[in-house]
Amino acid sequence: MSDISAPNHVDRQRRLFLGVATTALAASTGGLQAQATDAATPDGGPLSDVPIVLPKTEFVYEAIVTLQDTIEMGQSPLGDRRIINITGGEFAGPRIKGKVMPGGADRQLLRKDGVRLLNALYEMQTEDGAIITVNNRVLIDSPKDGPRYAFSHIDITAPEGPHDWLNRRMFVGTLHSLRPKPMVLIRVFSLV
Repeated sequence: MSDISAPNHVDRQRRLFLGVATTALAASTGGLQAQATDAATPDGGPLSDVPIVLPKTEFVYEAIVTLQDTIEMGQSPLGDRRIINITGGEFAGPRIKGKVMPGGADRQLLRKDGVRLLNALYEMQTEDGAIITVNNRVLIDSPKDGPRYAFSHIDITAPEGPHDWLNRRMFVGTLHSLRPKPMVLIRVFSLV
């Protein structure tokens, strides 16, 4: 990679993820509308007169991904490391459908504060044979005194052709465990 140290890289990735995921979630539920109005107060308003336009989301697809058992990889200075191999699955949405290919993996870091950082890299094959690469970075926080937080920012790379519209959007997502089955449900949304 580069000469960037791992903690700085993780912090930068976390800040980017939190910004995108928080904005998308709040915008999709309308929660930022009140914040945008409150932000216009003299105490903490925006820095410019440019109107705040909140991003919206559009459903792209959901995937059910099948997994192998977790492989513990030991402690690191950043926390416990794990890997979970991806064995397959399927995905479908309004404009795209196909199967999750085996061979990908979900690398996880369980931080000392209980937060889990996931980085799943895998391929999906559409019904027409196009192979799409997905890099899904998830932050999961399950505090004892609050609701579970599990949101991601997702990089999708598609070949030129009918699916190259995927190369022109930013994506966020949600993650749900389907235990006791060895599966997860991933929902993907584009920012519009």
